[in-house]
Amino acid sequence: MTIPESTGLPTEKIEHAYGIAKNSQPHQISIDSEKFFEKNNFKAVTYDTKSKEKVMYLTFDCGYENGYTEKILDVLREKNVKAAFFCTLDDIKSNPEVIARMIKEGHIVGNHSSTHPSFAEIDIAQMVREIEECENYLRKNFGYSSHYFRFPKGEYSQTALDVVGKLGYLSVFWSLSYADWDTENQKGSEYALETVTSRFHPGAIILLHAVSADNADAMAQIIDSARAKGYSFRAISDFG
Repeated sequence: MTIPESTGLPTEKIEHAYGIAKNSQPHQISIDSEKFFEKNNFKAVTYDTKSKEKVMYLTFDCGYENGYTEKILDVLREKNVKAAFFCTLDDIKSNPEVIARMIKEGHIVGNHSSTHPSFAEIDIAQMVREIEECENYLRKNFGYSSHYFRFPKGEYSQTALDVVGKLGYLSVFWSLSYADWDTENQKGSEYALETVTSRFHPGAIILLHAVSADNADAMAQIIDSARAKGYSFRAISDFG
C-alpha cells in the first residue's frame, strides 16, 4: 500500500501507561486508554473489555535472548497455555531455533520492529521499514506471518497508531506489567509471583520480559494461581 508522508493526525509522543491494577480491577488509566482506542477506531487493544468470562492473555517482549525463553516455553507446554512473543528482528535472527519452537508449539510471534526505535520519534517511511523488515524476514526464513505489533518502549503517537493499523496490524498494549526487564535487579521468583498475581484482573493483557530469571522461575506458579482464581488463558488471536 502507499503510505502518505502525513496522516493528518497528531504526532506528539504518547507513553503507554497502565497503572497498578488492584482488587481485581484494571486501573483507570487502562480503562481510559481502551476507550480512547475504541472511540477513535484505532486498531489497538489494552485489555479485553468484551469477554464476560475471567480471561487473561499472556505476552512477552523479546529484545534479546538471556537464556530463559526455553524454560518459559517448557512451562507453557506443560500447562497448555498459548502466549504471544513480541520479537525484534535481532532476536529473531540470533535465535532461530527458539523462534521455530514458538511457531511449532502454537504461540504467536509478534512484530516488535527491526531495531526497537521509538515510533513517536521516527517518520512514517521508517515506521514502515521497521515493521516490514521484521515481517519479511519471518516470511522468508520461517514461512510465518502474524498481524500483531507491539510498540517499542510503549511509545507511540496517533499517527503511528494509524500507520500500523493501515499496514494491517493490531497494536497490542497491556494492562498488567512490572519492572522485570532489569537483569541486574532481579528480586526472586516469589517477588515476581506476588507482584503479578496481585494485579490480576479480568481481561488483562499481561506483559512480561523473557530476559527475566524471576519470570521464568515463577511462570508455573503464576499460571496455577490464575487458574485457581478462576481465570483462563486465551491467545491474542481472539482479538481478531
